[in-house]
Formats: sequence, C-alpha cells, structure tokens
Amino acid sequence: MDIRIPEINQVMIAGRLTRDPELRFTQKQQGVVSLSVAVNRRYQDQASGEWKEDTTFVPVTVWGPAAERCKQKMHKGNPVLVEGRLTASEYTDKAGQKRKEMKITARRVQLMVYGAKEGGAEAVPEEAPAETAESKADASGIEEVPF
Repeated sequence: MDIRIPEINQVMIAGRLTRDPELRFTQKQQGVVSLSVAVNRRYQDQASGEWKEDTTFVPVTVWGPAAERCKQKMHKGNPVLVEGRLTASEYTDKAGQKRKEMKITARRVQLMVYGAKEGGAEAVPEEAPAETAESKADASGIEEVPF
C-alpha cells in the first residue's frame, strides 16, 4: 500500500517593499515585475531577555496585468501582503558562478493602506488579476486593504 502525501506549495508574507517594483516585458510582451519584501520578526532573546528584531528579505515575481498595476501603484516602503508559491531557479552570475535562488511567484498581491475613515481604516479595492506564465486561470488581484 502506497500512502499518497499531499504536496502543498503555498506561501503568504506581509512586509514592506524594499525598492520600487521593476517592470520588464518578455519577448511575447507579457509584463513581469520584480519586488523585494522585507519581513520583520520580533523575538525575545532567551539568554538576556532582550527584545530583538530579525529581517528577512524575500524576492517576489508578479506576472501579467498585475505586474503593470504593481509598477503603477506600489512604491518603496509600502506595506504589502503577498500570496503565492515558492519557486527555485538556478542562474550564472556576472562572475561566472552558479547560483540558486528561492523566490515567491505571486498569485495575489495586496497593497495595505491606512484609511482616513472614522472608527478605523478604509479599504479601497483595486481589481488586478495576477496571471502567471503557467496558469492564466487564476484570477486573484491586487487590492488595497486596511493594515
């Protein structure tokens, strides 16, 4: 009897953009944007009891019309929520060294904004499907949500 283990590749992060999105186009004129998100983790050092902060910088790729909307609406320092899948790739750097990279291929990107509405934050949705080169059926979007 062979036990089938479910394979799940789903990632969700929230943080701030470390730079403005960089938009480029493939030979087939499909937009692709590269982002970098800084995700902070605050923890208490067991030995000293002191609170410390650790930052992880996560590369993200967004495809299709959502890539162009990211370029238009998102800027360095913006808080974002990214949902997608973890992907690995290999490349050769300028020095000729082989490198491996892990990044998120986004299915959905949300810009988190502060609202001026009484009693809390205001959400202003912005429709933007995040299509990947492999799957254009996934119609998630870029949205502005309260943070």
